[in-house]
Amino acid sequence: MAAPLPEKIQTAVITGGARGFGAHVVRALHRAGYRVIITDIAPGAEAAALASELDLAGETAMTATLDVSKPEDFQAVLEKCVSRWGSVEILVNNAARTEAQALMEIDPATFNEIVATNAGGTFAGCQIFGRHFKERGYGRLINMASLAGQNGGTATGAHYAASKGAILTLTKVFARDLAPFGITCNAIAPGPMDTPMVREVVGDKLGAMIETIPVKRLGDPDFVAQMVVMLASPEAAFVNGACWDVNGGLYVR
Repeated sequence: MAAPLPEKIQTAVITGGARGFGAHVVRALHRAGYRVIITDIAPGAEAAALASELDLAGETAMTATLDVSKPEDFQAVLEKCVSRWGSVEILVNNAARTEAQALMEIDPATFNEIVATNAGGTFAGCQIFGRHFKERGYGRLINMASLAGQNGGTATGAHYAASKGAILTLTKVFARDLAPFGITCNAIAPGPMDTPMVREVVGDKLGAMIETIPVKRLGDPDFVAQMVVMLASPEAAFVNGACWDVNGGLYVR
């Protein structure tokens, strides 16, 4: 089916967009000409400052509350966008809970909570926005996976790794089922990026971890954000169900 006309401003919803890597994605998409909805579980001063930085008038950058563990929040944000602009074209599932914990110390309840938040949130987002995209005959779903979902993780816990592995599988399922309706679904699996979250999780072991990366450096979040922009574009119509690796050679396949 035909993609939206190029002159139409497209709308992108980014979960966890107020800070960290999510903020890099927000800036990259806005710079590329997209309207951005900066969602967060509790959008406060950071989200408001980012929206103001990009657009003081609030026409191409706005904030919204979205707890990815609550499907009704996805629905509410979608309805808000449709009411104001008529449609949404892009969903970036970025928000996730990250915890570093030894395997045998993980409480099963905590395991279930993190998998439900990370993988369950991605499922809910893809399903709810996927329905909207299907009605319109166009859409882009971009899921942030992780190297941890491919190799079992090193600095993170088994719950985080399992949730990201599930996201990779969900990406394939949604890509297969929604492709006939002009919708693509792809994942990006970054290795350790130079973000506050990575530095906080790794702590004083950062130097030793960098030495284990074949290219001897952390990933550039701005480059990964540009990968999101590429996959969000109408021109990316032939890219579907793929996992884009960006890990400095830590995982080669």
